Amino acid sequence: MKIAPVKTPIVAKKMFPNYVWDVATNDKELYLTFDDGPTPKITDWTLNTLNDYNAKASFFCIGSNVEKYPDVFKNIIDNGHTVGNHTQHHVKGWTTKTKDYLKEVKTAQTSINAYKNSETQLLFRPPYGQIKPKQGKKLITLGYQIIMWDVLSFDWEKEISEEKCLENVMSKSKKGSIIVFHDSVKASRNLMYTLPKVLELFSNEGFVFKAL
Repeated sequence: MKIAPVKTPIVAKKMFPNYVWDVATNDKELYLTFDDGPTPKITDWTLNTLNDYNAKASFFCIGSNVEKYPDVFKNIIDNGHTVGNHTQHHVKGWTTKTKDYLKEVKTAQTSINAYKNSETQLLFRPPYGQIKPKQGKKLITLGYQIIMWDVLSFDWEKEISEEKCLENVMSKSKKGSIIVFHDSVKASRNLMYTLPKVLELFSNEGFVFKAL
């Protein structure tokens, strides 16, 4: 069951101002993000769906998945999307020693850099949103931007219906929102229902979808 709010509370953003929660803009822009890939078929479906609306997004990839599915990962890059680091094995920051956590990030970055043409920016999203303050400070020192979110779709939660997943995104997103989806098997049912509708409905309202 979900334990986090769909909309990130302002107090959380104020507690960790060095993390990126949303994008300050007066323009009709939204920032879709996809965690836990690359995943065969599902990531490719996601890319094709984004292309239908000329939408760009950001994919936070697990290093071990990059190694297993390099062609899918390269397809993300070839389609002009941003890629970020989601650790090598999707570890929980709160229960992982900082030294080991940093090693996870470094290993994942090596996997990512093996297929990226250039390292223009270092983006990191902590799995489960779990990251100790010390871990965050270390990563920022290493040049990472820590990307959190403004809206959670809860697409991975099997007890949430497709309609509720769509409502989560449509009712809570605003200009500059960073929205979390997952290009994973677990989330695929809700993702495949919700994403096309989000793209269509917001596009009809004049929004554009950008990568971080």
